[in-house]
Amino acid sequence: QVQLVESGGGLVQPGGSLRLSCAASGSIFKINYMGWYRQDPGKQRELVADMRSDSIINYADFVKGRFTISRDNAKNTVSLQMNSLKPEDTAVYYCTYRDYRDGRWGYNYWGQGTQVTVSS
Repeated sequence: QVQLVESGGGLVQPGGSLRLSCAASGSIFKINYMGWYRQDPGKQRELVADMRSDSIINYADFVKGRFTISRDNAKNTVSLQMNSLKPEDTAVYYCTYRDYRDGRWGYNYWGQGTQVTVSS
């Protein structure tokens, strides 16, 4: 089992910045992805960014150039620096973790979610 604890989020004006952080604990395997998804009510959860343990990064097109993902493998943490925020970035943001074990990628573990609201 893996537990994810998120911090950060809140209310920010358009053009502002926020930083989300997530710490993983439990049965952590060396090869893994950690990252962030977001979800608006009535919509599907969508990838924002994730980062593999060997530093391969995926960004959704809608955040390229604005958001930066980083991680500390020694501490099993992942962060998301969000700049130039827009009202359409408003959503619940979820930390996620999945790892490679027994020859295959496992399913995603999820944090409890943190609300990000971009509004004037």
